[in-house]
Amino acid sequence: MPVRSSYVQGTPNWIDLSATDQDAAKAFYGDLFGWTFDDQPMPEGVYSMAVKDGGLVAAISVQPPDQAAQLAPATWNTYFAVDDVDAALARVDAAGGKTVMAAFDVMDAGRMAFIIDPTGAPLALWQAGSHIGATLVNEAGSVIWNDLRTDDVAGAATFYEAVFGLTTGSQDWDDAPYISLKAGDEAVAGISVRADENAPNAWHIYFEVANTETVTARARSLGATVILEPIETPIGPMAILADPQGAIFNVIAVASS
Repeated sequence: MPVRSSYVQGTPNWIDLSATDQDAAKAFYGDLFGWTFDDQPMPEGVYSMAVKDGGLVAAISVQPPDQAAQLAPATWNTYFAVDDVDAALARVDAAGGKTVMAAFDVMDAGRMAFIIDPTGAPLALWQAGSHIGATLVNEAGSVIWNDLRTDDVAGAATFYEAVFGLTTGSQDWDDAPYISLKAGDEAVAGISVRADENAPNAWHIYFEVANTETVTARARSLGATVILEPIETPIGPMAILADPQGAIFNVIAVASS
């Protein structure tokens, strides 16, 4: 459903970009996806909320000083909805994950924490207050899917079941196992084998686009790197890109049923 007003626990509900150059990132994604921005002053800087067709789709901020000092590339962060952050953190520890930033309140917007799952993939937990996360999804220029690419699919699945109460289903695409994470009857995310053994275990985001080839060409002209040229998938044509600051994301034109 494109317009969202709430999220069930265990559903990816928000993404934000930690950019090395916030203004340049806004210019890139604004051109590529037609985003406009609502800049929100924060104690540590400006948090730029990306708006598409009147809905919130993502945010862009500047990297925190510790990341900048390490010359880390820009990174897209995935957030998961939880009913109670503090209770979820207790389950994270019990399931073999690690808390890297303890729970804290973000004014009246919500309460959050950062964790690392047992395979080393970072993610954030979000307990909604006035901000539920993305209010527009599954439309061109917004997020349509999130999945984890890891070298331990089974171990990761066990962790996400334990922390979020999700269930799993398996399928094989191109002879590679793919695990669907489900909240109730709805598939909300996935887990797959990491294709590049030199890449870190990490959550990846997919943006819906009207035409994968057109968006890939436009991204390249704006300075992006094409990691994987558009290919056909059972869902629709997909490409993997890295923005000019190195943040990796996927674009996919979902085939109509």
